[in-house]
Amino acid sequence: MTLAAPVASSPPVRTEVRGRVLLVTIDLPPVNALGLGVRQGLAGATEQLATDPSLAAMLIVGAGGNFVGGADIREFGKPRQPPFVRDICNRLEASPKLVVAAIQGAALGGGLELALSAHYRLVLEDARIGLPEVLLGLLPGSGGTQRMPRLVGVPVALELMLSGRHVGAHEAVQIGLADRLGEGMDASTAGLAYVEELLDANAPRRPSRYATAVRCDAQDQAAISAARDAQRARNPLLLSPHLIVDAVEATLHQPFDAGMVLEQQLFQQCIDSPQRRGLIYAFFAERQAAKVPEANQGVARAVNEVGVVGGGTMGAAIAVAALNAGLRVTLVERDEPSLQRGLANVGKVYTGLVSKGRMTQADQNALMSRLSGFVDYAALGFADLVIEAAFEDMAVKKAVFAELDRVCKPGAVLATNTSYLDIDEIAATTSRPQDVIGLHFFAPAHIMRLLEVVVPRRAGADVVATAFAFGRALKKVAVRAGVCDGFIGNRILSVYRRAADYMIEDGASPYEIDDAIRGFGYPMGPLQVSDLSGGDIGWATRKRQAATRDPRQRYVQVADRIAERGWFGQKTGRGWYLYPKGARAGEPDPEVLAIVQKERSRAGIVARDFTAGEIERRYLAAMVNEGANVVHEGIALRPLDVDVVFVHGFGFPRFRGGPMFYADTVGLGQILSDIETFAKDDPHFWHPSPLLLRLVAQGRDFSSLNAASV
Repeated sequence: MTLAAPVASSPPVRTEVRGRVLLVTIDLPPVNALGLGVRQGLAGATEQLATDPSLAAMLIVGAGGNFVGGADIREFGKPRQPPFVRDICNRLEASPKLVVAAIQGAALGGGLELALSAHYRLVLEDARIGLPEVLLGLLPGSGGTQRMPRLVGVPVALELMLSGRHVGAHEAVQIGLADRLGEGMDASTAGLAYVEELLDANAPRRPSRYATAVRCDAQDQAAISAARDAQRARNPLLLSPHLIVDAVEATLHQPFDAGMVLEQQLFQQCIDSPQRRGLIYAFFAERQAAKVPEANQGVARAVNEVGVVGGGTMGAAIAVAALNAGLRVTLVERDEPSLQRGLANVGKVYTGLVSKGRMTQADQNALMSRLSGFVDYAALGFADLVIEAAFEDMAVKKAVFAELDRVCKPGAVLATNTSYLDIDEIAATTSRPQDVIGLHFFAPAHIMRLLEVVVPRRAGADVVATAFAFGRALKKVAVRAGVCDGFIGNRILSVYRRAADYMIEDGASPYEIDDAIRGFGYPMGPLQVSDLSGGDIGWATRKRQAATRDPRQRYVQVADRIAERGWFGQKTGRGWYLYPKGARAGEPDPEVLAIVQKERSRAGIVARDFTAGEIERRYLAAMVNEGANVVHEGIALRPLDVDVVFVHGFGFPRFRGGPMFYADTVGLGQILSDIETFAKDDPHFWHPSPLLLRLVAQGRDFSSLNAASV
């Protein structure tokens, strides 16, 4: 599944007769997506094969290093034009002449379904094969749910389709998705040799519909039941995973053609689902977020050596992310004991992977060989990029940057991982503010994909470009943010978390709020998240902000009362929840409810009931309204940047696209109406964003701002 390429000047499908073989080359950069022109070209090739008596076989390859990267997802939800991929696949499979696919690079989604319709499949070393439709709220719609199980068996097919995972060439051969591994040649050369070998051996046609890996026994049915139960537990609100299980189950009980009919019916349900629209929006938004003004103004600096200041949980995870990207890392700590703890923190990550069989000891040794540690800042003199991950205190940050300014080479990028602090103020302490940038990682930094690139006022365009290039190297989704307290994500979080605090004081229990937000699709509620990240972090932020807090702002003290008791969440065994004997899943705590009731009494509030729907509306209205403010003030370039931050950094359900996209689906007029209703009780907090007011007055939505050039 990929974007369609611009229309090429040459035909997107070329055919060439090579003796008794018709060589069919799909050539539509960048990844040979199955747009209309490609489908028409493939249909013409099947006709040529059928009508030319001199031809004994067809070989299908892709140009440009890929087979077929997938369908043109821009066509989804629009009137589709024949020929359809499923029809081409059926014609290829039914061909009385041999059909072979030689796969180099990506064969994903419809590309793999095309290959599955061939009678034989050869893969080169760099092949990446998979059916990732589930990631876009879809299921394979051109025979994938029927052919793959027949080739590899129900359990393997379910795992691949429900995860969207890509497999490499060796695994593809091992599980039966491919028949031969080609080495050291391009797809055309290796494929033609393979076809000639098959023809010389008088090899039979092997339509996938007749493959026999499906056993229709108790083991297959157990795999179906287990997958269905797992999806109910993990993805209760998603549509396509459950329909994938239904489609695969058809291979146990129905003939191939009946299964194909069912697949089409289920595929259409996915196409018609709002989840599909949300997931495809998220797909495009991630790519659009990388388009920032500085990308056209500056050339990224080379980064090979990375320095990390601070070996705590965050600093160690940043070091792991850089090591995983193939970079050399120098870790600096204030003293030898701290340094040894930091190096151990890095090592623990890899030791855990080795113990789980996800990494070899040799791999760990190779990665750790690129890590060095020092207690002297001078060790950072060769670093191309230094990331400060010290304690979240302005005086500490300034002291670190004074040292970096002293020891780092000219042209080194100086980055801070601060979550809230003013990076302009930090940059002003150096003699090179043009080299200072914010790289706000999200914990755990080696796993979470979001990276906020926070751009201070005097940062050079090449430094911003370097930050985005560094994010790509780390396989992060980077989003540009401006400087303010909390940037994009944490600033908005502080507001909708206040909305949750107000509801707690007004009568909703913390556990009702978490239940309602999980019901919307979040994996965790806000109080669970607080316990996971540590209540002491939010407490420190609130104390820091106390001196400048607007006296008109309502302040709920429940979280402070909990933190004052040393109940910081999972790491202390209790927070908003109880965690008996180190349990990861919390239990409601009667003492917390007693604290809540005491605070209500102190504030003179008579508790009232909240429905799950009202909790959801207030929580999301606060999020959307502050998101609009962030865009209005230029902290985020576009609404889509807010969406990407929340999908990748804060657990916003991806199938809903993001808070701003979701607001468009609800209707901005309805969001504004809710805010105006809530403002009757608290006009200071529920103050509509100027951007929201303007868009409603103009009859526009947030999506109209995403198309703006940057």
